[in-house]
Amino acid sequence: MKRYLTLLVVGLTPLLAVSFAQSRDDNRNPVRMALVKMPYVGERNVPELSGGPDYLEQGGLHKLLEGQGFQTKLSSPVALSPDEEKAYGSWNRLALANGQLAKIVADERRNGYFPVGLLANCSSILGMLSGLQHSGPSAKPLRVGMVFVDAHGDFNTPETTLSGMLGGMPVAIASGQCLTRMRLKTGLEPAVPTRHIVEVCVRDTDPLEQELLERSEIQQLTLDDVRTRSVNLHREMKRLSEATDVIYIHVDMDGLDPREVPGHPLTVPGGPTSFELAAALTVMFKYEKVGAFGVASTPYGDKDKTGVSRQAAYNLILGAAKGVQQRKSE
Repeated sequence: MKRYLTLLVVGLTPLLAVSFAQSRDDNRNPVRMALVKMPYVGERNVPELSGGPDYLEQGGLHKLLEGQGFQTKLSSPVALSPDEEKAYGSWNRLALANGQLAKIVADERRNGYFPVGLLANCSSILGMLSGLQHSGPSAKPLRVGMVFVDAHGDFNTPETTLSGMLGGMPVAIASGQCLTRMRLKTGLEPAVPTRHIVEVCVRDTDPLEQELLERSEIQQLTLDDVRTRSVNLHREMKRLSEATDVIYIHVDMDGLDPREVPGHPLTVPGGPTSFELAAALTVMFKYEKVGAFGVASTPYGDKDKTGVSRQAAYNLILGAAKGVQQRKSE
């Protein structure tokens, strides 16, 4: 692990150097980024709030981004009112929290900021997607697409899941396959068509979930597509750009090489390193339609004693930010 941490730091140096060189050219009109913390988990029999979003923000992310030439602000965190805290059911409270997240994302985007979600888990895609959907110039919902990077498909429904985890269902919920009330309370209406979803590096699905995926129009990209920034990756980004008004890109940290998220309980071998994924994110975020980024389920506290997972998340955020920055220079 010590050797891997050394390689991680050494590998970060050229990434920061390139980003800094780029940022000096753009300081006159910097990219404005809004960090949005969403701590609500929504799972049953676990703490309702995650410390992951605070852990990401408090490690110097704001300073790191500003050092690369970005104008960065911390949005008001998602927080339920006292009455909402008493509302029945953890899933219901999660929907309320995602509704708040959606309003924050929409407002930040209308004000000219690029939202970066620091998210407890993947259930927050509902709020991020809803926010983008309702961030247009009128009440008419925008057509939203999503690139979803995860070791898991998250396309289970209550009828197909083996674990019963809500965290294995958000892509299915967002695309209208189940839990309609939760989606509507979040404000995501209409649901996202499966043809507007691309999954990346998925390698662990339940059997019935896999059947649902195969019957859907969700497209899949592989680890090789990430590592080589392949023709397939560009094809899917161009397709989404033509078919939608705005694109959300989401990363679950368990999608990475397990060595960078050793404290994550759901890691799966065969994922990209944070540098490989960051390079692919830079390419994807150069597409003008990409309107927000989210990083979910970062290990924290005793599950990230060395800080390797937080640094990996920072690599991804810097990679995405670099792509947005490069739009301005081309």
